[in-house]
Amino acid sequence: MTTGRFLPVTALSVLLAMLSACTAPGVAGNAGAPLASAPEKPAATETFRTINRLTWGANTAAVASVDGARLAPYLNQQLHPSPARLAPAVQAQIDAMTISQRPVDALEQEMAQRRKEAAALANDDEKKAALQAWQQEMNRLGRETATRHILRALYSPNQIQEQMTWFWMNHFSVHQYKANLRATLGDYEDAAVRPRALGKFRDLLGAVAHHPAMLVYLDNVQNAAGHINENYARELMELHTLGVNAGYSQRDVQELARILTGVGISNGANEPRLRPELQPFYVRQGAFMFNPARHDFGAKEFLGQPIRGRGLAEFDEALDRLARSPATARFISRKLAVYWLADDPPPALVERMAQTFLRSDGDIAATLQTLLSSNEFAQAAGRKFKDPMRYVISSVRLAYNDKTILNVGPILNWLNRMGEPLYGRQTPDGYPLVDSAWASSGQMATRFEIAKAIGSGSAGLFKTDEPQPRERPAFPQLASALYEQAISKTLSPATLHVLDQAASPQEWNTLLLSSPEWMSR
Repeated sequence: MTTGRFLPVTALSVLLAMLSACTAPGVAGNAGAPLASAPEKPAATETFRTINRLTWGANTAAVASVDGARLAPYLNQQLHPSPARLAPAVQAQIDAMTISQRPVDALEQEMAQRRKEAAALANDDEKKAALQAWQQEMNRLGRETATRHILRALYSPNQIQEQMTWFWMNHFSVHQYKANLRATLGDYEDAAVRPRALGKFRDLLGAVAHHPAMLVYLDNVQNAAGHINENYARELMELHTLGVNAGYSQRDVQELARILTGVGISNGANEPRLRPELQPFYVRQGAFMFNPARHDFGAKEFLGQPIRGRGLAEFDEALDRLARSPATARFISRKLAVYWLADDPPPALVERMAQTFLRSDGDIAATLQTLLSSNEFAQAAGRKFKDPMRYVISSVRLAYNDKTILNVGPILNWLNRMGEPLYGRQTPDGYPLVDSAWASSGQMATRFEIAKAIGSGSAGLFKTDEPQPRERPAFPQLASALYEQAISKTLSPATLHVLDQAASPQEWNTLLLSSPEWMSR
């Protein structure tokens, strides 16, 4: 029997058989108790199951945070969090980033100017070198944004907020490699999305709709009276609010595109020359600009109601209608239920969520409260298959608890290999949330390899990516008290049998992270 580097043949055979069943949704785990009726001191297994679903992945620190406390107050605190206080070692990494130190409009203008100057060079070799340097700096900025996202997913105490930040960044998806988006991506996530991830949907929708990242990605910067571009108008209705088959028409898309004319970005330009009658309508806020000279001031009819031509105020009125539509309430509620609960969530639960959404004027936290405190949610523990992001983050959280990693590069590489890189979706629909998108045989084979990398050693997570790297000794601690007290009790006899065959701690770690139970939450 081969040991150490390779899995034992017998253990691997059993594991593969287990995982063939795991690819079908809902095969692992047992139902937990409803959050609302949790006992004063929940059993360790119940607490683990619940925390494993409410966070990016349970670990010793997360479970200990509710030790001796009711789970309902924990959920309430997560849905209404105070500003996150990160460990000094984590915060120091974030504070050192360019995206933490430079305002987005200045950074975007600087990178646009560098690109312009590089393209204007007459010497081909100099131009090539300058464009390559610009591209490298843009990649570095994108890497900073991804690094900050991963660090907060791993270590922020506000775990529901961080999951909802990922959810909304996927819902309002932008592809970082379009145009200059890497220069604005960090601000898009940290200023527009994260602070509103649990707030009112209308506020979130408005912040996204006014941000340069979205306006550039969906081409609204090209949308002007006489030169209509419908891209953003169409996706704003189909992907961001009402959903498909919600009763709107192509005429509504065209009218919304007219409403959106003149909504764009300043890009460091001087104030536009405007006729006196247009000057009162001009708006410039940071990198956002509404240019009334590009706007269609004609009367419109949108979703069956008139909109009087009056500049940017038309945009706000259209967003109000979209955000408060019953179709939007149902569309957003169902998508939340798919993300948190199941590919085909119970219609009755979705309807209750939609009613909460409408009654609370789009309060995201209230809508999630309806979902996460429901009997349907409590009875579905272990049935939602993990997408790549959740699989990787939950595995690293379990392996290293709150020990701060020094290099997110391996994590970003694993996400790339599994087809879910941060900000990497080229189409505006975002990554799929259903199990079938991530449960193929090729996907599972890649997960085996990643489980082996995490389980066998530090995997480069504790070695800085520098010319003279710093390294900190670390080894994954999966066979912990948490495993003995809680995780082991969620495993099937077949999984326990496979774990008993492990020939080394590294092998045991790999097998646990490859088990069917660990593939679901």
